[in-house]
Amino acid sequence: MSQPTPATLLCTAPYRPAAWVALIVGLCLATAGCGGFAAQGMNADGVQLFEQGQYQQAIEQFDRAIINDPNNADSYYNLAAVYHRLGTQNKSQSDLDQAEHYYNMCRDRDPNHRECYRGLAVLFVEQNRKDEAFQLIREWADRNPVSPEPKVELARLYEEFGNRKAAKEHLLEALASDPTHTRALAALGKLREEMGDRAQALADYQRSLWHDRFQPEVAARVAALQSALSPEPLVTLPETDTRTVTRDSTPRR
Repeated sequence: MSQPTPATLLCTAPYRPAAWVALIVGLCLATAGCGGFAAQGMNADGVQLFEQGQYQQAIEQFDRAIINDPNNADSYYNLAAVYHRLGTQNKSQSDLDQAEHYYNMCRDRDPNHRECYRGLAVLFVEQNRKDEAFQLIREWADRNPVSPEPKVELARLYEEFGNRKAAKEHLLEALASDPTHTRALAALGKLREEMGDRAQALADYQRSLWHDRFQPEVAARVAALQSALSPEPLVTLPETDTRTVTRDSTPRR
């Protein structure tokens, strides 16, 4: 699997790289809450340090954010993501254990923190703990039966392990809960494209873009599919004028 890379607020990667989306276990900027403005700035500084490869300094910033606002789930998630990166790069089990610890602390403070569930599930998959990954997302889905988010993540897991039928069912369930859910629409489009149903995939991608036009990967797939599905233009020959020649039949003198 690809190593985690930073992102801000947009953590939409599958559990392994797909044809057009790279794996991301990203960092999140803290949202404003009780005492959250200072923590937001510290998280932003930490994200910047992470992007520069200054991991220990990033950890210090996220630690400060937690001291400032102990209930800010994003700060715990960011710490988990840094330790996840360090553990993956350095093959350090102690860092991976720290990552798991902070992912769980994030979930304690926000039981519906989507990126946290994704990061922890990715960690389980990387460590060949498939059953724990499925159990984690299923329990989240059971606690939130009307939420589309856990259904989308469960679909990702099923697709990761080759069960496209189950993945499609969970995406359709997610869309039954929220027909405008852009990630579910994009994921369903990707799944249908991989299964050869390009026309329906295009429709799903277009619906996703309709509700959120800031999706460059989805826009790229729309353009590619539109080009592939367009009929070949008919070749027509240019019209030419037909002229007749008459000869003067008047006798010459």
